Order: sequence, then C-alpha cells, then structure tokens
Amino acid sequence: MATRPDDGGSRLWRGMRALIFGDDGETTLRDQIEEAIDDAEGERPITGDLSPHERQMLRNLLHFGDRTAGEVAVTRGDMIAVPDTIAFDDLAAAFAEAGHSRLPVYANSLDHVVGMIHIKDVFVAARDPSIERTIAALLRTPLFVPESMGVLELLARMRAERMHLAIIVDEFGGTEGLVTIEDVVEEIVGDIEDEHDEEEISSLVMLEDGVWEADARIELDELAATVDPRLVSAEDEVDTLGGLVFLLAGHIPVQGECVIHPSGWRLEALDSDTRRILRVRLHAPDIKA
Repeated sequence: MATRPDDGGSRLWRGMRALIFGDDGETTLRDQIEEAIDDAEGERPITGDLSPHERQMLRNLLHFGDRTAGEVAVTRGDMIAVPDTIAFDDLAAAFAEAGHSRLPVYANSLDHVVGMIHIKDVFVAARDPSIERTIAALLRTPLFVPESMGVLELLARMRAERMHLAIIVDEFGGTEGLVTIEDVVEEIVGDIEDEHDEEEISSLVMLEDGVWEADARIELDELAATVDPRLVSAEDEVDTLGGLVFLLAGHIPVQGECVIHPSGWRLEALDSDTRRILRVRLHAPDIKA
C-alpha cells in the first residue's frame, strides 16, 4: 500500500504516544482502525471508499462494546407503562396514544413490573371472542437485566431469547428504565425513524428576545450556558429543567401554571401529564406576561 505524503500528522501522534507511554505498549486493532478513520477525515472521497456515514457507523461500532444497558436505555421518567388493573378498552387506547408495539405492565408502581403486552396480542384478542380480554391472559414476560450489563451481552440475550424489550433494574431491584433492540441498534446506525415518529421538537429555542421554549428534559448545565448562568438549582439532585420546575412548584404544574425562579425568571409549564413536565416556556425577569 502506498504511503500518503500527508500522513505526518499520524506519525507525529504515534511518536507522541510512544514518548508518553513508551514503545512497549502494543497498539490494538481498535486503535489502528480508528486511527485510519482519523487519517482519512477531510480527504476527497474515492470511488468505492467508505462514505462519511459509513465511517461514523464504524466509529460507533468500535466503541459499541464499551456501552452498558443503563446508558442506552429509555429512562424511568420517560417510560410509558400501564397498570395491571387497566381495562381492555383502555389498554387499546393506551397503545394508540403511545405509538409503541409493546408496553410494560406494573403492579402498584414502576418498581414492580410484572410483564409486558404486545399489541399483536391485543389485536388478536379483539377479533377472537374465545380469548379472554384480561391483562393476565395477554401478559408476556420480558427480560430483566442489570443496568451494568454490556450491550453486546444484552443484544446476544435478546436474540437468543427472541425478546425485543428488556426492563433495566438497579442494584436494589428497582426499575431504572427499559431498552429495546431498536435502542441497541441505534447505537451503531444512529436514530431510526419510521412513518409514525413525530418530527422532533428542538430541545431549546429562543422565541423572541427574553423568551425561550425548552424540553423539560434539558440539562440545567446546558440551560445555564445558553440562556442565563443564574438558571441553576440549589438542590444537587436536580439536574433538569423539569426537575427544577417541579422543585419550585412542589407538584407537577398544569398547563399554563407558572413558577418564579429566585433569579426572577418565570417558568411556565406548556405541556405536562400526570407523571411529568414535558415542555417549559422561560420568560426573562424583565419580560411581562
């Protein structure tokens, strides 16, 4: 293979690494592949070569094994689940609203997930009068895995047991979130959207001078860096805008309800449900209603 005349940067990096870590450290195949991708960045594509998208997928794959189930999971706060007391008609409505093919089922609280229901079973039961229309008759058993499980092992288990959904549990057995095969695959190929996915709304957007709109899940660090460094919380355990609004209100505010931050910012709940705040409008201290 011919050596490129402009590979001095690569040689310089290898020389610096040898100076710092010594020559006895062997370069792994992972390092060599990633270094080759770095060297090719910015070059004019050659016919038959990897596209930028393929290179990014390869990068993702190189570090795929370092990820854990907890890192790729949908968090507990964003889980959509149904209680084991739900009626059949309400269950069908819950599937229609959620837009998912599988829903976890819990007893009393999310920390006690008793199974999951597949929408296919709901359709079959709706057509077949011989099938009992109860949660117990439709319930399936999902995987329960620790949040520390590696994604490679998780993917292998999901494939072996033909399961597309796993419940992530913490060290005390509480529910941390859930993960689907789609979540795992997206770690390699990027977000997968279908015709049912709604267009993503920006997590933070300025509507006009002094008025912002944000997803309640936005981190306070990002909010402080972008909007106002005073938009922080005195409570260490609060790290999102939704958590801050809940802390100030003492409850989940209804649509249109406002709370005042100590800095003077007025935080208005634009959208919320019975479990969480979804979107917030922020009014600067000098902006009147």
